[in-house]
Amino acid sequence: MLLEEIEVIPYSLPFREPYVTARGELTERNLILVRIRGEGLEGLGETAALALRGGVRIDAIVAEIRERCWPALLDGGVDPARIWSAIARCRNRGASAQALAAVDIALHDLAGRASGDPVWRLLGASEAVPVACNATLPAANPAATRAMAQDWREQGFWTFKLKVGLAGDVTQVATVRQALGQEVAIRVDANGAWGVDDAADRLRAMEAHGIELAEQPVGTFEQMVELRRQVQVRLAADESLVSPFDARRAVELAACQVAAVKVAKVGGLGAALGIAEVMPSYLSSALEGPVGITAAAHAVQALSGTGGDAGVAHGLATERLFSSSIGRGAVADGDQLIVDERPGLGVEIDEDALAARRLD
Repeated sequence: MLLEEIEVIPYSLPFREPYVTARGELTERNLILVRIRGEGLEGLGETAALALRGGVRIDAIVAEIRERCWPALLDGGVDPARIWSAIARCRNRGASAQALAAVDIALHDLAGRASGDPVWRLLGASEAVPVACNATLPAANPAATRAMAQDWREQGFWTFKLKVGLAGDVTQVATVRQALGQEVAIRVDANGAWGVDDAADRLRAMEAHGIELAEQPVGTFEQMVELRRQVQVRLAADESLVSPFDARRAVELAACQVAAVKVAKVGGLGAALGIAEVMPSYLSSALEGPVGITAAAHAVQALSGTGGDAGVAHGLATERLFSSSIGRGAVADGDQLIVDERPGLGVEIDEDALAARRLD
Protein backbone atom coordinates (compact mmCIF):
# COMPACT_ATOMS: atom_id res chain seq x y z
CA MET A 1 0.00 0.00 0.00
CA LEU A 2 1.45 3.36 -1.05
CA LEU A 3 1.19 5.94 1.74
CA GLU A 4 1.08 9.62 0.87
CA GLU A 5 0.41 11.78 3.92
CA ILE A 6 -0.06 11.73 7.68
CA GLU A 7 -1.92 14.29 9.78
CA VAL A 8 -1.55 14.29 13.57
CA ILE A 9 -4.14 16.34 15.45
CA PRO A 10 -4.07 16.81 19.24
CA TYR A 11 -7.46 17.63 20.70
CA SER A 12 -9.41 17.36 23.94
CA LEU A 13 -12.86 16.25 25.07
CA PRO A 14 -14.50 17.74 28.19
CA PHE A 15 -16.03 15.50 30.85
CA ARG A 16 -19.62 16.09 31.93
CA GLU A 17 -18.44 15.86 35.54
CA PRO A 18 -14.88 15.68 36.94
CA TYR A 19 -13.42 12.21 36.47
CA VAL A 20 -12.03 11.31 39.90
CA THR A 21 -9.81 8.30 40.59
CA ALA A 22 -7.21 7.27 43.15
CA ARG A 23 -4.58 8.64 40.75
CA GLY A 24 -6.08 12.10 40.39
CA GLU A 25 -8.82 14.11 38.70
CA LEU A 26 -9.48 15.09 35.09
CA THR A 27 -11.88 17.69 33.72
CA GLU A 28 -10.93 16.99 30.11
CA ARG A 29 -9.15 14.25 28.19
CA ASN A 30 -6.24 15.03 25.89
CA LEU A 31 -6.29 12.84 22.79
CA ILE A 32 -4.61 12.53 19.41
CA LEU A 33 -6.39 11.86 16.12
CA VAL A 34 -4.23 10.46 13.31
CA ARG A 35 -5.15 10.46 9.62
CA ILE A 36 -3.05 8.37 7.25
CA ARG A 37 -3.80 8.87 3.56
CA GLY A 38 -2.89 6.69 0.64
CA GLU A 39 -4.26 5.63 -2.72
CA GLY A 40 -7.13 8.09 -2.43
CA LEU A 41 -8.30 6.74 0.94
CA GLU A 42 -7.92 7.79 4.55
CA GLY A 43 -7.46 5.70 7.70
CA LEU A 44 -8.27 7.07 11.14
CA GLY A 45 -6.37 6.31 14.33
CA GLU A 46 -6.53 7.63 17.87
CA THR A 47 -4.63 7.43 21.12
CA ALA A 48 -4.68 8.93 24.59
CA ALA A 49 -2.02 10.61 26.67
CA LEU A 50 -2.24 8.54 29.88
CA ALA A 51 -1.85 11.57 32.13
CA LEU A 52 -2.99 9.97 35.39
CA ARG A 53 -0.54 7.09 34.91
CA GLY A 54 2.55 9.26 34.48
CA GLY A 55 2.74 8.30 30.82
CA VAL A 56 4.21 10.05 27.79
CA ARG A 57 2.93 13.62 27.35
CA ILE A 58 0.68 14.46 24.44
CA ASP A 59 3.24 16.70 22.71
CA ALA A 60 5.83 13.93 22.92
CA ILE A 61 3.42 11.40 21.40
CA VAL A 62 2.64 13.80 18.55
CA ALA A 63 6.35 14.17 17.88
CA GLU A 64 6.89 10.39 17.96
CA ILE A 65 4.17 9.78 15.40
CA ARG A 66 5.50 12.45 13.06
CA GLU A 67 9.24 11.92 13.51
CA ARG A 68 9.57 8.20 14.25
CA CYS A 69 6.49 6.37 13.00
CA TRP A 70 5.93 8.17 9.72
CA PRO A 71 9.50 7.73 8.44
CA ALA A 72 9.35 4.08 9.49
CA LEU A 73 6.13 3.56 7.52
CA LEU A 74 7.60 5.20 4.41
CA ASP A 75 10.73 3.06 4.74
CA GLY A 76 9.43 -0.18 3.26
CA GLY A 77 5.78 0.71 2.80
CA VAL A 78 2.88 -1.15 4.37
CA ASP A 79 1.53 -4.55 3.37
CA PRO A 80 -2.12 -4.63 4.55
CA ALA A 81 -1.68 -8.29 5.48
CA ARG A 82 1.43 -7.50 7.57
CA ILE A 83 0.53 -4.39 9.54
CA TRP A 84 2.37 -5.91 12.50
CA SER A 85 5.61 -5.60 10.51
CA ALA A 86 5.11 -1.87 9.93
CA ILE A 87 4.36 -1.39 13.63
CA ALA A 88 7.53 -3.29 14.52
CA ARG A 89 9.55 -0.81 12.44
CA CYS A 90 7.96 2.06 14.35
CA ARG A 91 8.74 0.34 17.65
CA ASN A 92 12.33 -0.20 16.61
CA ARG A 93 12.66 3.56 16.13
CA GLY A 94 11.63 4.13 19.75
CA ALA A 95 7.92 4.96 19.43
CA SER A 96 5.89 4.55 22.62
CA ALA A 97 2.92 2.23 22.94
CA GLN A 98 0.56 5.21 22.73
CA ALA A 99 2.06 6.34 19.41
CA LEU A 100 2.02 2.77 18.07
CA ALA A 101 -1.65 2.38 18.97
CA ALA A 102 -2.74 5.39 16.91
CA VAL A 103 -0.75 4.26 13.87
CA ASP A 104 -1.87 0.64 14.21
CA ILE A 105 -5.54 1.64 14.30
CA ALA A 106 -5.17 4.01 11.35
CA LEU A 107 -3.46 1.35 9.23
CA HIS A 108 -6.20 -1.18 10.01
CA ASP A 109 -8.86 1.38 9.10
CA LEU A 110 -7.04 2.21 5.86
CA ALA A 111 -6.61 -1.48 4.98
CA GLY A 112 -10.29 -2.12 5.62
CA ARG A 113 -11.37 0.80 3.47
CA ALA A 114 -9.08 -0.42 0.68
CA SER A 115 -10.37 -4.01 0.78
CA GLY A 116 -14.01 -3.19 1.54
CA ASP A 117 -13.87 -5.22 4.76
CA PRO A 118 -14.70 -4.07 8.29
CA VAL A 119 -11.73 -4.10 10.65
CA TRP A 120 -13.25 -6.90 12.73
CA ARG A 121 -13.04 -9.18 9.69
CA LEU A 122 -9.41 -8.20 9.09
CA LEU A 123 -8.73 -9.22 12.70
CA GLY A 124 -10.11 -12.70 12.06
CA ALA A 125 -13.69 -12.51 13.35
CA SER A 126 -16.37 -14.26 11.30
CA GLU A 127 -19.22 -12.03 12.47
CA ALA A 128 -19.89 -8.92 14.55
CA VAL A 129 -21.97 -9.22 17.72
CA PRO A 130 -23.11 -6.49 20.14
CA VAL A 131 -20.47 -5.61 22.75
CA ALA A 132 -21.84 -5.60 26.30
CA CYS A 133 -20.25 -2.79 28.33
CA ASN A 134 -19.97 -1.74 31.96
CA ALA A 135 -20.93 1.63 33.38
CA THR A 136 -18.00 3.60 34.85
CA LEU A 137 -18.53 5.58 38.05
CA PRO A 138 -15.76 7.94 39.22
CA ALA A 139 -15.14 8.27 42.95
CA ALA A 140 -17.84 10.37 44.61
CA ASN A 141 -19.85 10.81 47.80
CA PRO A 142 -22.77 8.42 48.46
CA ALA A 143 -25.46 10.76 47.14
CA ALA A 144 -23.63 11.42 43.89
CA THR A 145 -22.73 7.73 43.54
CA ARG A 146 -26.36 6.72 43.96
CA ALA A 147 -27.52 9.27 41.37
CA MET A 148 -24.89 8.18 38.83
CA ALA A 149 -25.64 4.49 39.35
CA GLN A 150 -29.37 4.99 38.89
CA ASP A 151 -28.80 7.06 35.76
CA TRP A 152 -26.60 4.36 34.19
CA ARG A 153 -29.10 1.69 35.19
CA GLU A 154 -31.93 3.61 33.50
CA GLN A 155 -29.81 3.59 30.33
CA GLY A 156 -29.81 -0.22 30.45
CA PHE A 157 -26.53 -1.11 32.17
CA TRP A 158 -26.10 -4.27 34.26
CA THR A 159 -22.39 -4.07 35.17
CA PHE A 160 -20.95 -1.19 37.20
CA LYS A 161 -17.27 -0.33 37.57
CA LEU A 162 -16.47 1.84 40.57
CA LYS A 163 -13.27 3.84 40.85
CA VAL A 164 -11.99 3.10 44.37
CA GLY A 165 -8.82 3.61 46.38
CA LEU A 166 -9.99 6.73 48.18
CA ALA A 167 -11.65 7.20 51.57
CA GLY A 168 -15.23 5.95 51.64
CA ASP A 169 -14.85 3.45 48.81
CA VAL A 170 -16.45 0.56 50.73
CA THR A 171 -19.45 2.83 51.24
CA GLN A 172 -19.49 3.48 47.48
CA VAL A 173 -19.86 -0.23 46.81
CA ALA A 174 -22.53 -0.64 49.48
CA THR A 175 -24.42 2.35 48.06
CA VAL A 176 -24.57 0.90 44.53
CA ARG A 177 -25.60 -2.52 45.79
CA GLN A 178 -28.33 -1.03 47.95
CA ALA A 179 -29.56 1.24 45.16
CA LEU A 180 -29.61 -1.35 42.37
CA GLY A 181 -30.12 -4.67 44.13
CA GLN A 182 -28.53 -8.07 43.66
CA GLU A 183 -29.14 -8.39 39.91
CA VAL A 184 -26.32 -6.08 38.81
CA ALA A 185 -22.61 -6.93 38.73
CA ILE A 186 -20.17 -4.63 40.52
CA ARG A 187 -16.44 -4.44 39.83
CA VAL A 188 -13.92 -2.10 41.43
CA ASP A 189 -10.77 -0.44 40.10
CA ALA A 190 -8.15 0.89 42.54
CA ASN A 191 -5.56 1.79 39.86
CA GLY A 192 -2.86 0.16 42.01
CA ALA A 193 -3.45 2.55 44.92
CA TRP A 194 -3.49 -0.03 47.73
CA GLY A 195 -0.77 -1.97 49.49
CA VAL A 196 -1.40 -5.69 50.00
CA ASP A 197 -2.78 -5.49 53.55
CA ASP A 198 -4.98 -2.49 52.80
CA ALA A 199 -6.27 -4.17 49.64
CA ALA A 200 -7.09 -7.35 51.55
CA ASP A 201 -9.02 -5.39 54.19
CA ARG A 202 -10.93 -3.30 51.66
CA LEU A 203 -11.75 -6.19 49.33
CA ARG A 204 -12.96 -8.41 52.17
CA ALA A 205 -15.31 -5.62 53.24
CA MET A 206 -16.47 -5.11 49.64
CA GLU A 207 -16.94 -8.83 49.06
CA ALA A 208 -19.76 -8.73 51.60
CA HIS A 209 -21.68 -6.70 48.99
CA GLY A 210 -20.81 -8.95 46.05
CA ILE A 211 -17.86 -8.11 43.77
CA GLU A 212 -17.40 -9.47 40.23
CA LEU A 213 -13.69 -8.60 40.09
CA ALA A 214 -11.09 -6.14 41.35
CA GLU A 215 -9.02 -4.35 38.70
CA GLN A 216 -5.39 -3.53 39.57
CA PRO A 217 -5.92 -3.47 43.36
CA VAL A 218 -2.14 -3.37 44.00
CA GLY A 219 0.83 -2.27 41.93
CA THR A 220 2.78 -5.41 40.97
CA PHE A 221 2.29 -9.05 40.07
CA GLU A 222 4.20 -10.08 43.20
CA GLN A 223 1.76 -8.12 45.34
CA MET A 224 -1.17 -9.72 43.51
CA VAL A 225 0.22 -13.16 44.35
CA GLU A 226 0.23 -12.20 48.04
CA LEU A 227 -3.24 -10.70 47.79
CA ARG A 228 -4.72 -13.79 46.13
CA ARG A 229 -3.77 -15.78 49.24
CA GLN A 230 -5.97 -13.49 51.34
CA VAL A 231 -9.10 -12.83 49.26
CA GLN A 232 -11.50 -14.79 47.07
CA VAL A 233 -12.44 -12.04 44.62
CA ARG A 234 -11.14 -12.42 41.07
CA LEU A 235 -8.24 -10.08 40.22
CA ALA A 236 -7.61 -8.32 36.92
CA ALA A 237 -4.33 -6.70 35.87
CA ASP A 238 -4.35 -3.35 34.06
CA GLU A 239 -1.44 -0.95 34.60
CA SER A 240 0.98 -3.80 35.35
CA LEU A 241 0.18 -5.72 32.15
CA VAL A 242 1.15 -3.98 28.91
CA SER A 243 2.38 -6.79 26.64
CA PRO A 244 2.02 -10.50 25.86
CA PHE A 245 5.30 -10.96 27.78
CA ASP A 246 3.65 -9.46 30.88
CA ALA A 247 0.63 -11.71 30.35
CA ARG A 248 2.85 -14.79 30.24
CA ARG A 249 4.57 -13.71 33.43
CA ALA A 250 1.22 -13.12 35.14
CA VAL A 251 0.12 -16.63 34.18
CA GLU A 252 3.38 -18.18 35.38
CA LEU A 253 3.08 -16.44 38.74
CA ALA A 254 -0.69 -17.06 38.98
CA ALA A 255 -0.88 -13.36 39.85
CA CYS A 256 -4.36 -12.72 38.45
CA GLN A 257 -7.13 -14.42 36.54
CA VAL A 258 -7.89 -11.87 33.80
CA ALA A 259 -6.40 -8.90 31.95
CA ALA A 260 -7.99 -5.50 31.36
CA VAL A 261 -6.60 -4.54 27.96
CA LYS A 262 -6.47 -0.95 26.72
CA VAL A 263 -5.46 -0.55 23.08
CA ALA A 264 -3.64 2.75 23.76
CA LYS A 265 -1.79 1.22 26.70
CA VAL A 266 -0.54 -1.92 24.94
CA GLY A 267 0.31 -0.47 21.52
CA GLY A 268 -2.47 -1.38 19.12
CA LEU A 269 -5.05 -3.94 18.06
CA GLY A 270 -2.51 -6.65 17.30
CA ALA A 271 -0.88 -6.31 20.71
CA ALA A 272 -4.28 -6.38 22.43
CA LEU A 273 -5.24 -9.64 20.76
CA GLY A 274 -1.77 -11.04 21.46
CA ILE A 275 -2.42 -10.62 25.18
CA ALA A 276 -5.78 -12.37 24.82
CA GLU A 277 -3.99 -15.37 23.29
CA VAL A 278 -2.15 -15.77 26.59
CA MET A 279 -4.85 -15.16 29.21
CA PRO A 280 -8.57 -14.32 29.42
CA SER A 281 -9.08 -10.65 28.63
CA TYR A 282 -11.65 -7.92 28.28
CA LEU A 283 -11.21 -4.63 26.42
CA SER A 284 -11.24 -1.45 28.41
CA SER A 285 -11.11 2.23 27.55
CA ALA A 286 -8.26 4.68 27.98
CA LEU A 287 -10.98 7.34 27.78
CA GLU A 288 -10.63 7.77 24.02
CA GLY A 289 -12.97 9.41 21.57
CA PRO A 290 -15.03 7.68 18.86
CA VAL A 291 -12.11 6.30 16.86
CA GLY A 292 -10.34 4.58 19.75
CA ILE A 293 -13.54 3.21 21.25
CA THR A 294 -14.78 1.88 17.92
CA ALA A 295 -11.41 0.25 17.24
CA ALA A 296 -11.60 -1.56 20.58
CA ALA A 297 -15.15 -2.70 19.80
CA HIS A 298 -13.83 -4.23 16.56
CA ALA A 299 -11.09 -6.01 18.53
CA VAL A 300 -13.70 -7.49 20.86
CA GLN A 301 -15.19 -9.34 17.88
CA ALA A 302 -11.92 -11.28 17.47
CA LEU A 303 -11.52 -12.27 21.12
CA SER A 304 -13.37 -15.56 20.74
CA GLY A 305 -10.92 -16.58 18.02
CA THR A 306 -8.00 -16.18 20.44
CA GLY A 307 -9.69 -18.31 23.09
CA GLY A 308 -9.10 -15.40 25.45
CA ASP A 309 -12.55 -13.89 25.97
CA ALA A 310 -12.94 -13.32 29.72
CA GLY A 311 -16.72 -13.51 29.38
CA VAL A 312 -17.44 -10.24 31.21
CA ALA A 313 -18.67 -6.81 30.14
CA HIS A 314 -16.11 -4.58 28.43
CA GLY A 315 -15.16 -1.09 29.62
CA LEU A 316 -16.03 0.70 26.40
CA ALA A 317 -19.00 2.91 27.27
CA THR A 318 -16.87 5.82 28.45
CA GLU A 319 -17.75 8.19 25.60
CA ARG A 320 -20.90 8.86 27.61
CA LEU A 321 -18.73 10.54 30.25
CA PHE A 322 -17.94 13.37 27.81
CA SER A 323 -20.14 16.37 27.12
CA SER A 324 -19.16 16.50 23.44
CA SER A 325 -17.53 14.42 20.72
CA ILE A 326 -15.74 14.83 17.39
CA GLY A 327 -17.66 12.21 15.44
CA ARG A 328 -19.71 9.05 15.31
CA GLY A 329 -18.43 5.51 15.59
CA ALA A 330 -19.85 2.35 17.12
CA VAL A 331 -23.56 2.78 17.85
CA ALA A 332 -24.59 2.81 21.51
CA ASP A 333 -27.74 0.79 22.27
CA GLY A 334 -28.42 0.46 25.99
CA ASP A 335 -25.34 -1.15 27.49
CA GLN A 336 -24.12 -2.40 24.11
CA LEU A 337 -21.92 -1.06 21.33
CA ILE A 338 -22.65 -2.18 17.79
CA VAL A 339 -20.25 -2.26 14.85
CA ASP A 340 -21.42 -3.13 11.37
CA GLU A 341 -20.24 -4.21 7.91
CA ARG A 342 -18.95 -0.81 6.75
CA PRO A 343 -15.36 -0.88 5.44
CA GLY A 344 -12.68 -0.09 7.98
CA LEU A 345 -13.82 1.20 11.35
CA GLY A 346 -16.94 2.92 10.05
CA VAL A 347 -16.18 6.16 11.94
CA GLU A 348 -17.32 9.54 10.63
CA ILE A 349 -15.55 12.70 11.84
CA ASP A 350 -17.47 15.93 12.50
CA GLU A 351 -14.97 18.42 11.07
CA ASP A 352 -16.51 21.44 12.81
CA ALA A 353 -16.49 19.69 16.18
CA LEU A 354 -12.87 18.61 15.68
CA ALA A 355 -11.82 22.14 14.76
CA ALA A 356 -13.46 23.46 17.94
CA ARG A 357 -11.57 20.99 20.16
CA ARG A 358 -8.10 21.15 18.55
CA LEU A 359 -5.17 21.89 20.82
CA ASP A 360 -2.68 23.11 18.20
